[in-house]
Amino acid sequence: MVKYRRSNWLNRLLLGLGCLVLILITQVSDATTGKTLIVATEPVFPPFEFQSLGGGLQGFDIDVVNAIGQAAGFQVKYQSIPFDGIIPALKAGTADAAVSAMTITPERAKVVSFSRPYFKAGLAIAVAKDNETVKTLDDLQGKAIAAQIGTTGAAMAQKIPDAKVRTFDSAVLALQELSNGNVEAVINDAPVTQYAIKTGNLQDVRVVSQLLTEEYYGIPTALNSPNLELINRGLTTILENGTYAQIYRKWFGTDPPPLPTSAFTPSASATEPASLEALKVITNALPTLLAGAVITLQLTAVSVLFGLILGSLIGIARLSKTLPLRWAARAYIDFFRGTPLLVQIFMVYFGIPAVLKGAGIAFSFDRFAAAVLALSLNSAAYIAEIVRGGIQSIEAGQSEAAQSLGLDAVQTMRYVIFPQAFRRMLPPLGNEFISLLKDTSLVAVIGFEELFRRGQLIVAENYRPFEIYAAVAFVYLVLTLLSSQFFTRLERWMDPVKR
Repeated sequence: MVKYRRSNWLNRLLLGLGCLVLILITQVSDATTGKTLIVATEPVFPPFEFQSLGGGLQGFDIDVVNAIGQAAGFQVKYQSIPFDGIIPALKAGTADAAVSAMTITPERAKVVSFSRPYFKAGLAIAVAKDNETVKTLDDLQGKAIAAQIGTTGAAMAQKIPDAKVRTFDSAVLALQELSNGNVEAVINDAPVTQYAIKTGNLQDVRVVSQLLTEEYYGIPTALNSPNLELINRGLTTILENGTYAQIYRKWFGTDPPPLPTSAFTPSASATEPASLEALKVITNALPTLLAGAVITLQLTAVSVLFGLILGSLIGIARLSKTLPLRWAARAYIDFFRGTPLLVQIFMVYFGIPAVLKGAGIAFSFDRFAAAVLALSLNSAAYIAEIVRGGIQSIEAGQSEAAQSLGLDAVQTMRYVIFPQAFRRMLPPLGNEFISLLKDTSLVAVIGFEELFRRGQLIVAENYRPFEIYAAVAFVYLVLTLLSSQFFTRLERWMDPVKR
Protein backbone atom coordinates (compact mmCIF):
# COMPACT_ATOMS: atom_id res chain seq x y z
CA MET A 1 0.00 0.00 0.00
CA VAL A 2 2.89 2.36 0.81
CA LYS A 3 4.61 1.51 -2.47
CA TYR A 4 1.41 2.35 -4.38
CA ARG A 5 1.14 5.78 -2.73
CA ARG A 6 4.81 6.60 -3.44
CA SER A 7 4.36 5.56 -7.06
CA ASN A 8 1.24 7.68 -7.41
CA TRP A 9 3.02 10.70 -5.92
CA LEU A 10 5.98 10.21 -8.26
CA ASN A 11 3.70 10.02 -11.29
CA ARG A 12 2.03 13.29 -10.33
CA LEU A 13 5.40 14.96 -9.89
CA LEU A 14 6.60 13.81 -13.30
CA LEU A 15 3.32 14.94 -14.90
CA GLY A 16 3.68 18.39 -13.34
CA LEU A 17 7.27 18.72 -14.51
CA GLY A 18 6.19 17.70 -18.03
CA CYS A 19 3.51 20.40 -18.10
CA LEU A 20 6.02 22.98 -16.89
CA VAL A 21 8.45 22.03 -19.64
CA LEU A 22 5.68 22.30 -22.28
CA ILE A 23 4.75 25.78 -21.01
CA LEU A 24 8.37 26.91 -21.15
CA ILE A 25 8.78 25.52 -24.68
CA THR A 26 5.61 27.31 -25.81
CA GLN A 27 6.80 30.60 -24.32
CA VAL A 28 10.20 30.25 -25.98
CA SER A 29 8.50 29.43 -29.31
CA ASP A 30 6.24 32.49 -29.02
CA ALA A 31 9.22 34.68 -28.20
CA THR A 32 11.04 33.32 -31.23
CA THR A 33 8.23 33.64 -33.76
CA GLY A 34 6.81 36.94 -32.42
CA LYS A 35 3.34 38.24 -33.23
CA THR A 36 1.60 37.69 -36.55
CA LEU A 37 0.04 40.53 -38.53
CA ILE A 38 -2.71 39.89 -41.06
CA VAL A 39 -1.80 42.03 -44.08
CA ALA A 40 -4.45 42.67 -46.74
CA THR A 41 -3.42 42.92 -50.38
CA GLU A 42 -4.88 42.67 -53.86
CA PRO A 43 -2.50 40.49 -55.90
CA VAL A 44 -3.37 41.91 -59.33
CA PHE A 45 -1.07 44.93 -59.37
CA PRO A 46 2.32 43.91 -60.82
CA PRO A 47 5.12 44.61 -60.14
CA PHE A 48 4.00 45.54 -56.61
CA GLU A 49 1.88 42.52 -55.74
CA PHE A 50 0.85 39.60 -57.94
CA GLN A 51 0.76 35.82 -57.98
CA SER A 52 3.68 33.71 -59.10
CA LEU A 53 3.30 30.71 -61.40
CA GLY A 54 3.27 28.49 -58.33
CA GLY A 55 0.34 30.38 -56.81
CA GLY A 56 2.31 32.25 -54.13
CA LEU A 57 2.54 36.01 -53.71
CA GLN A 58 5.42 38.02 -55.12
CA GLY A 59 6.23 41.61 -55.97
CA PHE A 60 7.99 44.69 -54.65
CA ASP A 61 5.43 45.31 -51.91
CA ILE A 62 5.53 41.69 -50.78
CA ASP A 63 9.34 41.74 -50.50
CA VAL A 64 9.23 45.03 -48.59
CA VAL A 65 6.65 43.83 -46.05
CA ASN A 66 8.49 40.53 -45.54
CA ALA A 67 11.69 42.48 -44.90
CA ILE A 68 9.87 44.82 -42.50
CA GLY A 69 8.48 41.84 -40.59
CA GLN A 70 11.93 40.27 -40.33
CA ALA A 71 13.48 43.53 -39.13
CA ALA A 72 10.70 44.29 -36.61
CA GLY A 73 10.27 40.70 -35.39
CA PHE A 74 6.76 39.82 -36.56
CA GLN A 75 5.29 37.22 -38.92
CA VAL A 76 3.15 38.15 -41.93
CA LYS A 77 -0.04 36.39 -43.03
CA TYR A 78 -1.47 37.76 -46.29
CA GLN A 79 -5.17 38.10 -46.99
CA SER A 80 -6.45 38.76 -50.52
CA ILE A 81 -8.99 41.61 -50.57
CA PRO A 82 -10.20 43.82 -53.48
CA PHE A 83 -8.61 47.27 -53.41
CA ASP A 84 -11.85 49.11 -52.67
CA GLY A 85 -12.45 46.77 -49.71
CA ILE A 86 -9.07 47.26 -48.02
CA ILE A 87 -9.89 50.37 -45.99
CA PRO A 88 -13.27 48.95 -44.86
CA ALA A 89 -11.43 45.77 -43.80
CA LEU A 90 -8.94 47.80 -41.75
CA LYS A 91 -11.75 49.75 -40.11
CA ALA A 92 -13.61 46.53 -39.32
CA GLY A 93 -10.50 44.94 -37.81
CA THR A 94 -10.41 41.96 -40.16
CA ALA A 95 -6.88 42.99 -41.22
CA ASP A 96 -4.06 44.52 -39.17
CA ALA A 97 -2.39 46.32 -42.06
CA ALA A 98 -2.40 46.41 -45.86
CA VAL A 99 0.09 46.68 -48.67
CA SER A 100 -1.39 47.42 -52.08
CA ALA A 101 0.51 50.38 -53.54
CA MET A 102 -1.92 52.69 -51.73
CA THR A 103 -1.24 56.40 -52.16
CA ILE A 104 -1.13 58.45 -48.97
CA THR A 105 -3.79 61.17 -49.19
CA PRO A 106 -5.25 63.49 -46.54
CA GLU A 107 -8.73 62.03 -47.19
CA ARG A 108 -7.57 58.46 -46.54
CA ALA A 109 -5.52 59.58 -43.55
CA LYS A 110 -8.76 60.65 -41.87
CA VAL A 111 -9.98 57.04 -41.66
CA VAL A 112 -6.73 55.01 -41.50
CA SER A 113 -3.21 55.61 -40.21
CA PHE A 114 -0.34 55.39 -42.70
CA SER A 115 3.25 54.36 -42.16
CA ARG A 116 6.04 56.60 -43.37
CA PRO A 117 6.27 56.58 -47.20
CA TYR A 118 7.99 53.54 -48.74
CA PHE A 119 7.70 54.36 -52.46
CA LYS A 120 7.66 57.44 -54.68
CA ALA A 121 5.34 57.24 -57.69
CA GLY A 122 3.01 59.33 -59.83
CA LEU A 123 -0.01 59.04 -62.08
CA ALA A 124 0.41 58.78 -65.82
CA ILE A 125 -1.84 58.67 -68.86
CA ALA A 126 -1.79 55.55 -71.03
CA VAL A 127 -3.11 55.81 -74.58
CA ALA A 128 -3.07 53.79 -77.78
CA LYS A 129 0.32 53.81 -79.47
CA ASP A 130 -1.03 55.61 -82.55
CA ASN A 131 -2.84 58.26 -80.48
CA GLU A 132 -0.95 61.56 -80.82
CA THR A 133 -3.77 63.85 -79.70
CA VAL A 134 -3.70 63.08 -75.96
CA LYS A 135 -0.73 64.55 -74.12
CA THR A 136 -2.23 66.25 -71.05
CA LEU A 137 -5.35 66.05 -68.90
CA ASP A 138 -6.93 68.88 -70.87
CA ASP A 139 -6.87 66.67 -73.96
CA LEU A 140 -9.15 64.17 -72.19
CA GLN A 141 -12.13 66.49 -71.80
CA GLY A 142 -15.29 64.78 -73.00
CA LYS A 143 -13.50 61.49 -73.72
CA ALA A 144 -13.97 57.98 -72.33
CA ILE A 145 -11.41 57.16 -69.63
CA ALA A 146 -10.79 53.97 -67.65
CA ALA A 147 -9.36 53.69 -64.14
CA GLN A 148 -9.27 51.33 -61.17
CA ILE A 149 -12.07 51.89 -58.70
CA GLY A 150 -11.15 53.63 -55.44
CA THR A 151 -7.74 54.85 -56.66
CA THR A 152 -6.29 58.33 -57.01
CA GLY A 153 -6.36 57.73 -60.76
CA ALA A 154 -10.15 57.33 -60.63
CA ALA A 155 -10.42 60.48 -58.49
CA MET A 156 -8.30 62.39 -61.01
CA ALA A 157 -10.43 61.15 -63.91
CA GLN A 158 -13.63 62.29 -62.18
CA LYS A 159 -12.30 65.88 -62.13
CA ILE A 160 -11.92 66.06 -65.91
CA PRO A 161 -14.83 68.06 -67.41
CA ASP A 162 -17.40 65.97 -69.33
CA ALA A 163 -15.21 62.85 -69.14
CA LYS A 164 -16.94 59.48 -69.35
CA VAL A 165 -15.19 57.54 -66.60
CA ARG A 166 -15.35 53.73 -66.49
CA THR A 167 -14.06 52.10 -63.33
CA PHE A 168 -12.81 48.52 -63.07
CA ASP A 169 -11.82 46.30 -60.17
CA SER A 170 -8.17 46.14 -61.29
CA ALA A 171 -5.69 48.12 -63.37
CA VAL A 172 -5.27 45.10 -65.64
CA LEU A 173 -8.92 45.27 -66.74
CA ALA A 174 -8.70 49.03 -67.26
CA LEU A 175 -5.69 48.59 -69.55
CA GLN A 176 -7.45 45.78 -71.41
CA GLU A 177 -10.37 48.15 -71.97
CA LEU A 178 -7.92 50.57 -73.60
CA SER A 179 -6.31 47.82 -75.66
CA ASN A 180 -9.76 46.75 -76.96
CA GLY A 181 -10.42 50.32 -78.10
CA ASN A 182 -13.35 51.03 -75.77
CA VAL A 183 -11.74 54.08 -74.11
CA GLU A 184 -9.35 56.83 -75.16
CA ALA A 185 -7.03 56.61 -72.15
CA VAL A 186 -6.28 55.04 -68.78
CA ILE A 187 -5.15 57.04 -65.76
CA ASN A 188 -3.07 54.80 -63.55
CA ASP A 189 0.15 54.61 -61.53
CA ALA A 190 3.08 55.05 -63.93
CA PRO A 191 5.26 52.12 -62.69
CA VAL A 192 2.37 49.67 -62.91
CA THR A 193 1.36 50.77 -66.39
CA GLN A 194 4.93 50.62 -67.69
CA TYR A 195 5.42 47.15 -66.19
CA ALA A 196 2.15 45.91 -67.73
CA ILE A 197 3.19 47.20 -71.16
CA LYS A 198 6.63 45.64 -70.82
CA THR A 199 5.51 42.19 -69.68
CA GLY A 200 1.92 41.88 -70.95
CA ASN A 201 0.21 41.64 -74.30
CA LEU A 202 -0.16 45.42 -74.58
CA GLN A 203 2.24 46.34 -77.35
CA ASP A 204 -0.35 48.73 -78.81
CA VAL A 205 -0.37 50.89 -75.65
CA ARG A 206 2.10 53.57 -74.59
CA VAL A 207 2.52 55.94 -71.63
CA VAL A 208 2.48 59.69 -72.07
CA SER A 209 5.87 60.85 -70.82
CA GLN A 210 4.64 63.59 -68.50
CA LEU A 211 3.68 62.48 -64.96
CA LEU A 212 0.49 64.05 -63.65
CA THR A 213 1.31 63.92 -59.95
CA GLU A 214 4.00 63.13 -57.42
CA GLU A 215 2.70 60.61 -54.91
CA TYR A 216 3.96 58.40 -52.11
CA TYR A 217 2.76 54.94 -51.13
CA GLY A 218 2.28 54.00 -47.49
CA ILE A 219 1.24 50.97 -45.46
CA PRO A 220 -2.20 51.66 -43.95
CA THR A 221 -3.41 50.35 -40.61
CA ALA A 222 -6.52 50.97 -38.56
CA LEU A 223 -6.70 54.48 -37.17
CA ASN A 224 -4.15 54.90 -34.35
CA SER A 225 -3.30 51.20 -34.48
CA PRO A 226 -0.59 49.95 -32.07
CA ASN A 227 0.90 48.03 -35.02
CA LEU A 228 1.86 51.27 -36.77
CA GLU A 229 4.90 51.86 -34.55
CA LEU A 230 6.09 48.30 -35.15
CA ILE A 231 5.77 48.69 -38.93
CA ASN A 232 7.51 52.08 -38.96
CA ARG A 233 10.37 50.68 -36.89
CA GLY A 234 10.91 47.83 -39.32
CA LEU A 235 10.59 50.13 -42.36
CA THR A 236 13.12 52.58 -40.95
CA THR A 237 15.52 49.71 -40.30
CA ILE A 238 15.45 48.37 -43.86
CA LEU A 239 15.74 51.89 -45.29
CA GLU A 240 18.90 52.49 -43.24
CA ASN A 241 20.64 49.11 -43.58
CA GLY A 242 20.37 48.91 -47.39
CA THR A 243 17.79 46.11 -47.59
CA TYR A 244 15.21 48.43 -49.16
CA ALA A 245 17.69 49.56 -51.83
CA GLN A 246 18.42 45.93 -52.74
CA ILE A 247 14.70 45.16 -53.15
CA TYR A 248 14.20 48.31 -55.22
CA ARG A 249 17.06 47.44 -57.59
CA LYS A 250 15.71 43.89 -57.92
CA TRP A 251 12.36 45.09 -59.27
CA PHE A 252 13.18 48.38 -61.00
CA GLY A 253 16.85 48.06 -61.94
CA THR A 254 17.89 51.41 -60.49
CA ASP A 255 18.64 53.06 -57.15
CA PRO A 256 15.62 54.28 -55.17
CA PRO A 257 14.90 58.00 -54.86
CA PRO A 258 15.10 59.60 -51.41
CA LEU A 259 11.94 59.27 -49.34
CA PRO A 260 10.55 61.74 -46.79
CA THR A 261 9.53 60.70 -43.30
CA SER A 262 5.98 61.95 -44.00
CA ALA A 263 3.96 62.49 -47.17
CA PHE A 264 2.36 65.69 -45.87
CA THR A 265 2.33 67.86 -42.81
CA PRO A 266 0.94 66.24 -39.64
CA SER A 267 -1.89 68.76 -39.50
CA ALA A 268 -3.33 67.32 -42.70
CA SER A 269 -3.59 63.89 -41.10
CA ALA A 270 -6.42 64.60 -38.75
CA THR A 271 -8.11 62.01 -36.61
CA GLU A 272 -11.28 60.45 -37.88
CA PRO A 273 -14.15 62.94 -37.71
CA ALA A 274 -17.34 62.24 -35.84
CA SER A 275 -19.25 59.56 -37.73
CA LEU A 276 -22.18 60.70 -39.75
CA GLU A 277 -25.49 59.26 -38.77
CA ALA A 278 -26.21 56.04 -40.67
CA LEU A 279 -29.57 57.38 -41.78
CA LYS A 280 -27.96 60.49 -43.25
CA VAL A 281 -25.39 58.42 -45.14
CA ILE A 282 -28.12 56.21 -46.62
CA THR A 283 -30.34 59.20 -47.45
CA ASN A 284 -27.54 60.92 -49.35
CA ALA A 285 -26.79 57.74 -51.29
CA LEU A 286 -30.40 56.78 -52.02
CA PRO A 287 -30.95 58.90 -55.19
CA THR A 288 -27.83 57.41 -56.78
CA LEU A 289 -28.84 53.89 -55.76
CA LEU A 290 -32.38 54.30 -57.09
CA ALA A 291 -30.99 55.48 -60.42
CA GLY A 292 -28.88 52.33 -60.47
CA ALA A 293 -31.95 50.25 -59.61
CA VAL A 294 -33.73 51.55 -62.72
CA ILE A 295 -30.77 50.45 -64.86
CA THR A 296 -30.81 47.05 -63.12
CA LEU A 297 -34.50 46.57 -63.96
CA GLN A 298 -33.94 47.59 -67.58
CA LEU A 299 -31.01 45.19 -67.88
CA THR A 300 -33.00 42.34 -66.32
CA ALA A 301 -36.12 42.89 -68.43
CA VAL A 302 -34.23 43.03 -71.74
CA SER A 303 -32.07 40.02 -70.84
CA VAL A 304 -35.06 37.92 -69.79
CA LEU A 305 -36.92 38.83 -72.98
CA PHE A 306 -34.07 37.69 -75.24
CA GLY A 307 -33.36 34.75 -72.95
CA LEU A 308 -37.01 33.66 -73.17
CA ILE A 309 -37.00 33.76 -76.98
CA LEU A 310 -33.69 31.91 -77.31
CA GLY A 311 -34.46 29.53 -74.44
CA SER A 312 -37.83 28.57 -75.95
CA LEU A 313 -36.17 27.68 -79.25
CA ILE A 314 -33.46 25.66 -77.50
CA GLY A 315 -36.01 23.95 -75.26
CA ILE A 316 -38.04 22.88 -78.29
CA ALA A 317 -34.82 21.75 -80.01
CA ARG A 318 -34.15 19.53 -76.97
CA LEU A 319 -37.35 17.65 -77.85
CA SER A 320 -36.55 17.38 -81.55
CA LYS A 321 -36.34 13.96 -83.20
CA THR A 322 -33.28 15.18 -85.13
CA LEU A 323 -30.33 13.83 -83.19
CA PRO A 324 -27.67 16.49 -84.11
CA LEU A 325 -30.10 19.29 -83.24
CA ARG A 326 -30.89 17.66 -79.91
CA TRP A 327 -27.19 17.18 -79.13
CA ALA A 328 -26.38 20.80 -80.04
CA ALA A 329 -29.12 22.07 -77.72
CA ARG A 330 -27.88 19.82 -74.92
CA ALA A 331 -24.27 21.00 -75.43
CA TYR A 332 -25.39 24.64 -75.21
CA ILE A 333 -27.30 24.04 -71.99
CA ASP A 334 -24.46 22.09 -70.40
CA PHE A 335 -21.90 24.78 -71.24
CA PHE A 336 -23.81 27.79 -69.97
CA ARG A 337 -25.11 26.00 -66.88
CA GLY A 338 -21.75 24.39 -66.16
CA THR A 339 -19.57 27.54 -66.27
CA PRO A 340 -19.78 30.58 -63.96
CA LEU A 341 -21.70 33.58 -65.23
CA LEU A 342 -18.80 35.81 -64.19
CA VAL A 343 -16.47 33.92 -66.55
CA GLN A 344 -19.01 34.23 -69.36
CA ILE A 345 -19.19 38.02 -68.85
CA PHE A 346 -15.41 38.26 -69.09
CA MET A 347 -15.38 36.09 -72.21
CA VAL A 348 -18.02 38.21 -73.95
CA TYR A 349 -16.78 41.70 -73.02
CA PHE A 350 -13.00 41.25 -72.94
CA GLY A 351 -12.46 37.98 -74.79
CA ILE A 352 -14.44 38.42 -78.00
CA PRO A 353 -12.96 41.87 -78.91
CA ALA A 354 -9.44 40.63 -78.12
CA VAL A 355 -9.85 37.52 -80.33
CA LEU A 356 -11.31 39.53 -83.21
CA LYS A 357 -8.58 42.13 -82.87
CA GLY A 358 -5.98 39.36 -83.08
CA ALA A 359 -7.64 38.27 -86.31
CA GLY A 360 -7.34 41.79 -87.71
CA ILE A 361 -10.98 42.76 -87.15
CA ALA A 362 -11.58 46.03 -85.29
CA PHE A 363 -14.46 45.47 -82.87
CA SER A 364 -15.58 46.95 -79.56
CA PHE A 365 -18.55 46.17 -77.32
CA ASP A 366 -21.01 48.61 -75.84
CA ARG A 367 -21.18 47.72 -72.15
CA PHE A 368 -24.97 47.48 -72.06
CA ALA A 369 -25.01 45.27 -75.16
CA ALA A 370 -22.26 43.05 -73.75
CA ALA A 371 -24.07 42.73 -70.41
CA VAL A 372 -27.38 41.87 -72.13
CA LEU A 373 -25.68 39.33 -74.39
CA ALA A 374 -23.92 37.53 -71.53
CA LEU A 375 -26.98 37.51 -69.27
CA SER A 376 -29.31 36.44 -72.10
CA LEU A 377 -27.08 33.55 -73.20
CA ASN A 378 -26.83 32.34 -69.60
CA SER A 379 -30.53 32.76 -68.88
CA ALA A 380 -31.51 30.98 -72.08
CA ALA A 381 -29.85 27.77 -70.86
CA TYR A 382 -32.01 27.68 -67.72
CA ILE A 383 -35.17 28.81 -69.53
CA ALA A 384 -34.64 26.05 -72.11
CA GLU A 385 -34.93 23.40 -69.40
CA ILE A 386 -38.00 25.15 -67.96
CA VAL A 387 -39.60 25.14 -71.41
CA ARG A 388 -38.70 21.50 -72.02
CA GLY A 389 -40.14 20.46 -68.67
CA GLY A 390 -43.29 22.50 -69.23
CA ILE A 391 -43.95 21.00 -72.65
CA GLN A 392 -43.34 17.44 -71.45
CA SER A 393 -45.75 18.01 -68.56
CA ILE A 394 -48.70 18.30 -70.99
CA GLU A 395 -50.51 15.01 -71.43
CA ALA A 396 -49.94 13.15 -74.71
CA GLY A 397 -53.68 13.08 -75.27
CA GLN A 398 -53.64 16.81 -75.97
CA SER A 399 -51.39 16.29 -79.00
CA GLU A 400 -53.46 13.36 -80.19
CA ALA A 401 -56.66 15.38 -79.92
CA ALA A 402 -55.10 18.28 -81.87
CA GLN A 403 -53.92 15.93 -84.61
CA SER A 404 -57.40 14.38 -84.86
CA LEU A 405 -58.74 17.88 -85.53
CA GLY A 406 -56.34 18.25 -88.47
CA LEU A 407 -53.68 20.47 -86.82
CA ASP A 408 -50.08 19.92 -87.89
CA ALA A 409 -47.14 19.75 -85.46
CA VAL A 410 -46.43 23.51 -85.52
CA GLN A 411 -50.09 24.43 -85.03
CA THR A 412 -50.43 21.89 -82.24
CA MET A 413 -47.43 23.40 -80.43
CA ARG A 414 -48.60 26.96 -81.02
CA TYR A 415 -52.30 26.70 -80.20
CA VAL A 416 -52.59 23.71 -77.86
CA ILE A 417 -49.40 22.65 -76.11
CA PHE A 418 -47.45 25.87 -75.52
CA PRO A 419 -50.31 28.01 -74.07
CA GLN A 420 -51.01 25.34 -71.46
CA ALA A 421 -47.33 24.72 -70.80
CA PHE A 422 -46.62 28.43 -70.41
CA ARG A 423 -49.00 28.68 -67.45
CA ARG A 424 -47.10 25.85 -65.77
CA MET A 425 -43.78 27.54 -66.57
CA LEU A 426 -44.70 30.82 -64.87
CA PRO A 427 -43.52 29.92 -61.32
CA PRO A 428 -40.05 28.72 -62.43
CA LEU A 429 -39.81 31.61 -64.93
CA GLY A 430 -40.53 34.00 -62.07
CA ASN A 431 -37.72 32.41 -60.07
CA GLU A 432 -35.39 32.79 -63.06
CA PHE A 433 -36.31 36.49 -63.38
CA ILE A 434 -35.54 37.09 -59.70
CA SER A 435 -32.26 35.17 -59.93
CA LEU A 436 -31.24 37.16 -62.99
CA LEU A 437 -32.21 40.38 -61.23
CA LYS A 438 -29.64 39.61 -58.54
CA ASP A 439 -27.08 38.25 -61.00
CA THR A 440 -26.96 41.62 -62.77
CA SER A 441 -24.64 42.72 -59.96
CA LEU A 442 -21.92 40.65 -61.65
CA VAL A 443 -21.73 43.02 -64.63
CA ALA A 444 -20.09 45.50 -62.25
CA VAL A 445 -16.80 43.80 -63.17
CA ILE A 446 -16.94 45.39 -66.64
CA GLY A 447 -17.60 48.83 -65.16
CA PHE A 448 -21.33 48.85 -65.90
CA GLU A 449 -22.90 51.17 -63.34
CA GLU A 450 -26.00 49.31 -62.22
CA LEU A 451 -27.23 49.21 -58.61
CA PHE A 452 -24.35 47.30 -57.03
CA ARG A 453 -21.66 49.27 -58.91
CA ARG A 454 -23.22 52.54 -57.80
CA GLY A 455 -22.88 51.31 -54.23
CA GLN A 456 -19.22 50.39 -54.78
CA LEU A 457 -18.47 53.84 -56.16
CA ILE A 458 -20.07 55.51 -53.14
CA VAL A 459 -18.10 53.31 -50.72
CA ALA A 460 -14.89 54.18 -52.58
CA GLU A 461 -15.56 57.84 -51.70
CA ASN A 462 -16.95 57.78 -48.15
CA TYR A 463 -15.56 54.45 -46.77
CA ARG A 464 -18.92 53.61 -45.17
CA PRO A 465 -19.45 50.04 -46.43
CA PHE A 466 -21.98 48.80 -43.89
CA GLU A 467 -24.52 51.57 -44.40
CA ILE A 468 -24.17 51.68 -48.19
CA TYR A 469 -24.24 47.93 -48.78
CA ALA A 470 -27.16 47.60 -46.37
CA ALA A 471 -29.02 50.16 -48.49
CA VAL A 472 -28.07 48.25 -51.66
CA ALA A 473 -29.35 45.01 -50.14
CA PHE A 474 -32.60 46.71 -49.14
CA VAL A 475 -33.18 48.02 -52.67
CA TYR A 476 -32.53 44.54 -54.10
CA LEU A 477 -34.99 43.11 -51.56
CA VAL A 478 -37.68 45.59 -52.60
CA LEU A 479 -37.11 44.79 -56.28
CA THR A 480 -37.35 41.03 -55.70
CA LEU A 481 -40.50 41.35 -53.57
CA LEU A 482 -42.20 43.50 -56.22
CA SER A 483 -41.15 41.05 -58.93
CA SER A 484 -42.50 38.14 -56.90
CA GLN A 485 -45.84 39.90 -56.45
CA PHE A 486 -46.02 40.68 -60.18
CA PHE A 487 -45.51 37.04 -61.19
CA THR A 488 -48.01 35.86 -58.57
CA ARG A 489 -50.68 38.18 -59.96
CA LEU A 490 -49.78 37.21 -63.54
CA GLU A 491 -50.12 33.53 -62.64
CA ARG A 492 -53.57 34.12 -61.16
CA TRP A 493 -54.66 36.19 -64.15
CA MET A 494 -53.62 33.46 -66.62
CA ASP A 495 -55.30 30.68 -64.63
CA PRO A 496 -58.86 30.38 -66.05
CA VAL A 497 -60.11 28.62 -62.90
CA LYS A 498 -58.88 31.27 -60.45
CA ARG A 499 -59.83 34.10 -62.79
